[in-house]
Amino acid sequence: MIRKIYLFFSLVLNSFAHFGMIIPSSDIVEEKEKSNINLKILFAHPFEGKTMPMEKPQDFGLIFKGEKTSLLNQIKETNFKFYSDEKANKGWSLNYTLKRPGDYIFYCIPKPYFEPAEEKYIIHYTKVIVNGFGMEEGWDKEVGLKVEIVPLVRPYGLYTGNTFYGIVKFNGKEVPFCDVEVEYYNEKGNIKAPYSPFITQIIKTDKNGVFYYSFPKSGWYGFSAICTDEKKINGKEVEVAGVLWIKVYDMK
Repeated sequence: MIRKIYLFFSLVLNSFAHFGMIIPSSDIVEEKEKSNINLKILFAHPFEGKTMPMEKPQDFGLIFKGEKTSLLNQIKETNFKFYSDEKANKGWSLNYTLKRPGDYIFYCIPKPYFEPAEEKYIIHYTKVIVNGFGMEEGWDKEVGLKVEIVPLVRPYGLYTGNTFYGIVKFNGKEVPFCDVEVEYYNEKGNIKAPYSPFITQIIKTDKNGVFYYSFPKSGWYGFSAICTDEKKINGKEVEVAGVLWIKVYDMK
């Protein structure tokens, strides 16, 4: 019995939230000399500083001025090692040059990831918006992902303390009372959570599928709106989530 209890608590303690991640080297580009950006594409526990191996996505692409372009053949296998990792894990990266003014929506559709501790598959439809050369046009457009967070507040140019609004859609329809997990990308591991509930904060959408969150600190934040797919894989439940990454700055 003691061993069973120990195993149970071990599983609980190790079931940190998963996040698909797309982290660009810059979320705002205003100078032509800085128009080449690098994007990290990976699967991880961002606050806890742990990566997981990620197979090549089903698709990785871009929405710009309403036009969708697949960039899957341009991403490169890259090893990532976060501060808590014992070894590097496989992820992906892309060097991309912004050429025209407007908002660039980068998105990733990963292959299903099986999580033994939770006995289910996980698919995180992930996106990030990069603004190019001052034209703020396109950030509120939908990619058309199975689960997607659509910004109701411009998702860049945000200060610490600002409140972000977003609407969650599953198969194109608003999702009322949906769990949205929020994690800070604790890149250097210098932020310590006082208790485990602070690692992954959880909010819910309202009856219209809208959620709200105020940023306590500068840096990258991941929002993961979690749903359950209507289809199973190998008889197992499939967690599908729409993930959006946003960077926040201190006012100086």
